[in-house]
Amino acid sequence: MLRRLSLSALFLIAGCAPAPQPIPTPPLLSTAGLDRVMGKDARALTALFGEPGLDIREGPARKLQFACDVCVLDLYLYPPAAGGVPVVTYVDARRPGGEDFDRASCVAALARRLQSR
Repeated sequence: MLRRLSLSALFLIAGCAPAPQPIPTPPLLSTAGLDRVMGKDARALTALFGEPGLDIREGPARKLQFACDVCVLDLYLYPPAAGGVPVVTYVDARRPGGEDFDRASCVAALARRLQSR
């Protein structure tokens, strides 16, 4: 009888527990306008933007950072699944003060900066 009461109490408590919340999925970022950088290796990026201001390597991953007076562009390079030379798989952009900035606009601004030299 005590076991039946304990089991009933457990079901009662379980019925009061909040339902599990779904894990939110991160927003999908459009790659429109990023065709000049997505899938490119460090050599192609240097040809497009000049020397990076920052070049960080951690294991097989690499982060290149390019900046101008308008924006800062972080490009994350990882080797393809089959191995080989790391290529850009993710892009982030911000204003020099840290506010978000359109990624494609930053790519265009940095490319123009090198072309005007």
